[in-house]
Amino acid sequence: MIKEIIVVEGKDDIRAVKNAVDAEVIATGGYGYSKELINRLKKISERRGVIILTDPDFEGERIRRNISKDLKNCKHAFLPRRKALKKGDIGVENAGKEDIIEALKKARPASVKRIEKFTHDDMINFGLTGSNNSKRRREILGEILGIGYGNSKQFLNRLNNYGISKEEFIDGLKEMEKWNGR
Repeated sequence: MIKEIIVVEGKDDIRAVKNAVDAEVIATGGYGYSKELINRLKKISERRGVIILTDPDFEGERIRRNISKDLKNCKHAFLPRRKALKKGDIGVENAGKEDIIEALKKARPASVKRIEKFTHDDMINFGLTGSNNSKRRREILGEILGIGYGNSKQFLNRLNNYGISKEEFIDGLKEMEKWNGR
């Protein structure tokens, strides 16, 4: 059983996560969640911890950002968009069991103190911004590192906020070069 409580957006997400792992799962009900839910999650996070696993879309990222402002010690799990997509619908509920398990295994806390290991120059030098395939490279590397996709500014923030080491980053780049067309 996973110790932490997993926070998702909806009832179908709860079903998908419970089908993949033995865990307690709470749904926000979308962006319009209540202050009571936040207070409940604060108490839970002190005792057991919280993992946020929202949909890999704009609304999911917005929910993640807002909840994590209130819950300072939560972990973040990310599903790649391509693994959460089914007939044009994007969501945790569309992901396979193994994909959900993999995302939860890679869950990371956001750093309390931001350490700027990575710079905009790194993003340029490693082809993560400013080139024709930068977006695809960020998608793949984000999946490998378990930090999800973001535009170049968001991706740089995630590299620094989720404690990615230079070694992990370089290993991820090497792994990315093996992907060709996945």
